[in-house]
Amino acid sequence: MASEDGKSRSSHSDARHGPEDNERDPEKSDGIALPSHVAGSGMLDRLVDTARDYAKASTAENTNKAYAADWKHFTRWCRLKGTDPLPPSPELIGLYMTDLAAPTEKVPALSVSTIERRLSGLAWNYVQRGFTVDRKDRHITTVLAGIKRKHARPPVQKEAIGAQDILAMVATLPFDLRGMRDRAILLIGYAGGLRRSEIVSLDVGKDDTPDSGGWIEILDDGVLLTLNAKTGWREVEIGRGSSDASCPVHALEQWLHFAKIDFGPVFVRTSRDGKRPLEARLNDKHVARLIKSTVLKSGIRADLPEKERLALFSGHSLRAGLASSAEVEERYVQKHLGHASAEMTRRYQRRRDRFRVNLTKAAGL
Repeated sequence: MASEDGKSRSSHSDARHGPEDNERDPEKSDGIALPSHVAGSGMLDRLVDTARDYAKASTAENTNKAYAADWKHFTRWCRLKGTDPLPPSPELIGLYMTDLAAPTEKVPALSVSTIERRLSGLAWNYVQRGFTVDRKDRHITTVLAGIKRKHARPPVQKEAIGAQDILAMVATLPFDLRGMRDRAILLIGYAGGLRRSEIVSLDVGKDDTPDSGGWIEILDDGVLLTLNAKTGWREVEIGRGSSDASCPVHALEQWLHFAKIDFGPVFVRTSRDGKRPLEARLNDKHVARLIKSTVLKSGIRADLPEKERLALFSGHSLRAGLASSAEVEERYVQKHLGHASAEMTRRYQRRRDRFRVNLTKAAGL
């Protein structure tokens, strides 16, 4: 893409500039640009802009934000240590990971999973700048292996929301328009085993909006969701419930009918008094806040202090709840959640199938 002075530059030219140039966000830098020997033009520059938009869309928005934060933290660390982040150095990255795991200053150490995420973020950022990082280099692999061996802990999983829990949460909602919307969000999210981003990205019809993540089709037996999800396109079937009070499809129909939504985003914001729908698509953070607030109001895990209760539940509690509560063959749950392996599905199942097969007795003891 042409720079402000009208000249096109190669992505590798970043290495010849100062630290401020090296720390720029990839979307604002020349990671995707015209070759240095090709003169810029209005048409070519527009194609470069479009290519950059496609490149940005190759990863989820939340992932882009996390990777941008990773790069900002790393470049600041390099600056404080008197070095430069470009070109990439496995030795320097190894030292950076060491400082994250065992900080030399009075800052908390990061978990192994966060350090691995930071490493992925750095690798992605380097690629956007025309470089590659050899993650198999011994300065990275051996340090990371040592960090895992010394600091690894079992993953912290969010609490699963059971069927009775979700009904108790729904019962706390008012019967105004906002309550109808939130009731549909909780029931559809639970029955569909959906991520919070998948819930709010739904449109009424195909291609209704440019930022659509899928669409719905209401049928006699239920609702069919077509999702452009984390693992690619997939269909999710949500059948009708045993009663209107617990039926996710009925809740969705009620919300769409009274909000008079027949085009665009399914879940939109409402006016301050909760009585009038607005045009803006709902943010996925609303789903997390909704889950936490209704958990508190419904008295779920009232044996714990409020702060601990809030920390136990998140958007993933809906997916974990479906995976743990659905008494069907595991392969159906795996397909419903869109998991590539049964092992991933089992990570979402809380306390399910434990000791159902007793190998101790089967072995003769």
